[in-house]
Amino acid sequence: MLWVGKEIIDEVISLINNNGSELFRLYYLIGIEFALAIFSDIFNRLISLTDGLLGDLYSNKSSVKLIQKTSQVELADLEDADFYDKLERARRQTTSRVSLMSNVLSQMQDIITVVSLISALIYFYPILIVLLVISIIPSFANELKFSKSSYSLQRSWTTERRELDYMRMIGASDVTAKEVKLFGLADFISNSFEKIADKYYEANKKLAISRTIWGGVFHIIGDIAYYGAYVFIVIKAVSGFVTVGELTFLAGSFSRLRNQLQSIFSRFSKITESALYLQDYFDFIDAEFSANEDFEKYPMPKALMHSIEFRNVSFSYPQADKAVLKNISFKLNKGEKLALVGENGAGKTTLIKLLLRLYEPSEGTILIDNVDIRHYPKEEFQQFFGAIFQDFVKYYLTAKINIAVGNIDEVENDERIISSAVNALANEVIDELPEGYEQGLGKRFKKGAELSGGQWQKIALARAYMSDAQVIVLDEPTSALDARAEFDVFQRFIGLTKDRTSIIISHRFSTVRMADRILVLKDGNILEIGTHEELMNNKQLYSELFSLQAAGYQ
Repeated sequence: MLWVGKEIIDEVISLINNNGSELFRLYYLIGIEFALAIFSDIFNRLISLTDGLLGDLYSNKSSVKLIQKTSQVELADLEDADFYDKLERARRQTTSRVSLMSNVLSQMQDIITVVSLISALIYFYPILIVLLVISIIPSFANELKFSKSSYSLQRSWTTERRELDYMRMIGASDVTAKEVKLFGLADFISNSFEKIADKYYEANKKLAISRTIWGGVFHIIGDIAYYGAYVFIVIKAVSGFVTVGELTFLAGSFSRLRNQLQSIFSRFSKITESALYLQDYFDFIDAEFSANEDFEKYPMPKALMHSIEFRNVSFSYPQADKAVLKNISFKLNKGEKLALVGENGAGKTTLIKLLLRLYEPSEGTILIDNVDIRHYPKEEFQQFFGAIFQDFVKYYLTAKINIAVGNIDEVENDERIISSAVNALANEVIDELPEGYEQGLGKRFKKGAELSGGQWQKIALARAYMSDAQVIVLDEPTSALDARAEFDVFQRFIGLTKDRTSIIISHRFSTVRMADRILVLKDGNILEIGTHEELMNNKQLYSELFSLQAAGYQ
């Protein structure tokens, strides 16, 4: 377009000087420039379209990979603050369009333009290239330096930015709203947020000011070189060495070339910066989280034949000095209902986590039918169990899906979902919802219905009945139910899981006594194990706790 513009100007001047009336070539040149302008506009729009679509595809694909990868991470890693910082840096690369690909493609496009413009300048006056380099390189070096500094700042403040996100969440969430209002926490939360945010602002401000000042200095140097070249071209035109059209072409080429090179170098620093940030994502995706690879893998049995055994099992949480479980040994026979009892902190839930391989024992062995469970692929092993915890997840989706998560492959099996709801007494809750099983739960989304704690627990309990698992684990899943409702739920559970092995944790002894055997934990040790009658006769902790609770109802 620059070259055609030069030809148009020279043609106009020629027509004026020669009193010409033949305008065909002039119209021809204008037609060419018009066609080039249309082509350029269409091409740029296609680039923008491709950029947007690539960005969306990347965001979708990278988010899916991140979700799948996170499912492979050990629970101990997710509870480690340093590891969670790595996960947070990786997650931030999936939440917005990453311009790395579009920048690389635009770089290739601009390089083609630059090569043609440099060729033109070399053809006329090679010295212009020297002035061009002087006008560009300092700014490029400056941008490259500060892009690395910006990344270093962002990386070093990962923990603090997570704290800021957390403060935003607890300060503006339906989950925390009641306590924020009741305890007057708004000022405390906002002040805590502001304190961290101000520190980050000051650190970022210092870098931004320095970047702006040095950017301005190097830009002035570039302007001096640019206008030096411009004066050189004008003098050549005045001296008659170049035509007016060539003057406009050279001035336009130099200006365009400077802008293109600035764009290339600036984009190069952005590509470098994007690559630094994106490396956090790939470091996480490429990380290996597999454990127990030293164990030969066996196919997971379809059924429990004899027993589950804990043999001299001890466990300490990472970075913890004190062992939570100490030398635990017991057997859970096929079809048996075992209740775990103990005061808070005795290790009941930790024992369950070890059984489900959410953690691995620090010492000792867990066996299924005399085979170390580490010989089984973890994903297949965990499908052998169905578990409902006290802190079960409330999915702000439909009631149907909230039940189906217990066996998500059966999400379209309405008959099974309804049957599971009936077994857990959740049908009483769902029947009152305006849209029944298709009713959204929770207030996060429009038209969602809020449930009480007890109603949520009945929905969660229905997940246990969805499962084909050989072993069912219930860890305080009915704590929000009243005593009568809990008794009814567990009585029904015992009847409906007659042939299945199960472990129950509950603080209500009216429920606990329904179990075949009761295991009592104290300070990470097995204090006693036996039937309700046997433990009452032992006159130890179980008998004491049962009597204390019974006295409260008298």
